[in-house]
Amino acid sequence: MTGDDFATLLDDLTRSAESGDGARFARHFTEDAIYHDYIYGAHRGRADIAHMMQDLFHRDAADYRWEMFDPVFDGEKGYAWSLSNFISKVPQFAGRHVVIDGISRFVVRGGLIAEYRESVNGGVAMAQLGVEPDRMAKVFRRWTDWLNERPETQDYLSRPKGSRATGSRRKIGG
Repeated sequence: MTGDDFATLLDDLTRSAESGDGARFARHFTEDAIYHDYIYGAHRGRADIAHMMQDLFHRDAADYRWEMFDPVFDGEKGYAWSLSNFISKVPQFAGRHVVIDGISRFVVRGGLIAEYRESVNGGVAMAQLGVEPDRMAKVFRRWTDWLNERPETQDYLSRPKGSRATGSRRKIGG
């Protein structure tokens, strides 16, 4: 897969996400893929990824738009910056408009996404929704737990300052 092929994959992926068709979205992933969503958590395999997009995300969001910019790809891993926006359908926040940016990391195998991770400042989304501070704190604690429990984080924290991951440990998540 070339960098141009990767850019095309991302364009197809985001258009599929916008459509709300979970099966169409999941076809961009390997059978054993894992999708790490900052709101809905980790989803494994095409069926679970399709469920997350169609039955969870589109249950909660209307008029969804997602676009990737500046994709880079090394033949195995890719990154892109994105903007997305939606109108909340969550009853407590119904009708509120949200726009966020993020960075996405992809591991690609055989022309399909084997792993997806995103880094998004969810606090920006919650502020736009009007989420109460106590609820925000609860979500931020959950995100903190996810970060601290990750093997990559544990490996990083176990090494002394000044050291760097070497060899196979450099291939985070790959």
